[in-house]
Amino acid sequence: MLHAWLKRGLGDILAALPPAVPSAARSRAEWERWRRGLKLPIGLPAELPPLRLLLVLDNLAGHKTPAFVLWLFAHGVMPVYTPLGGSWLNMSESIQRILKRRAVEGTHPGTPAEIMAAFEEAARHWNADPTPFEWGGKRAARRRRQRQRRHAAGGSGAQARRPIARFKYYGYERDK
Repeated sequence: MLHAWLKRGLGDILAALPPAVPSAARSRAEWERWRRGLKLPIGLPAELPPLRLLLVLDNLAGHKTPAFVLWLFAHGVMPVYTPLGGSWLNMSESIQRILKRRAVEGTHPGTPAEIMAAFEEAARHWNADPTPFEWGGKRAARRRRQRQRRHAAGGSGAQARRPIARFKYYGYERDK
């Protein structure tokens, strides 16, 4: 279902792009360079169209199915997958969550056009007076204070939440 919708949308975008005219050797080199960056390289078809579009996708299993990836290749679309542990994803997901809350929470849009209009309006309103984001706000300060309250357990790097009492032997410290 999603792939059919995505393929139709990508087809419309590709149709609106100007025709691609890079040399076959340059196009093959671009595809090969992309392939070298993958942990599990994908076999490229012998006949590759010129590269026309980079498509950024998340790492859902459905975005990596052979049928979908080969369809992308056949249309000159190079899939670029976002990293699993990218810190910038946290920021973008925060912004998406805020926009969603401001745009559609408490409403009942009936069509995708209404949803898109609500998001565009929320983004325009936010851009008029943007909220600054900073890495390491209150949560990072709280975590930093928590780390400072821990106590080292010997020289191992282990830590305890409370001081560890030194072993005493008959009233005398063992070290003496």
